[in-house]
Amino acid sequence: MVRRRRECPECRRRFTTYERAGEVKLMVVKKDGRREPFDAAKIVEGMAKACEKRPIERGQLEEAVGEIERVLRDELRDEVTAVEIGQVVMRKLREMDEVAYVRFASVYKEFGDAESFLREVEDLAKGEDGRDREPGPAAEEAVTTQQ
Repeated sequence: MVRRRRECPECRRRFTTYERAGEVKLMVVKKDGRREPFDAAKIVEGMAKACEKRPIERGQLEEAVGEIERVLRDELRDEVTAVEIGQVVMRKLREMDEVAYVRFASVYKEFGDAESFLREVEDLAKGEDGRDREPGPAAEEAVTTQQ
């Protein structure tokens, strides 16, 4: 998007315009087969619900959604599935905040029982390469106070 300051030739008042290059409408194919236009605001709202009461600002979410949209558009397709969008959103939330990631995943993956939810949290604790993570300072303090 390009921001331009302009001046009316008749009244000489200045104003701002925002210009965006013409883009092909990105369509989202829903699970039930319906198609609807891509709406970044829906993704921001979904991520905001997952990030509620977390130290993540709205601006960070909007920036993340901008990156997600760029990733999807860089593939130069005119349709993308809701499942693909959900996977990209989960990767981005995992980078931003693990609690928000688990919240989003619990809705997105539609866990059928507590065991599948626990497996997801255990996988998260192991990290991407499957190894257990080192305990952080809070975990080390908890161990020290228990001894």
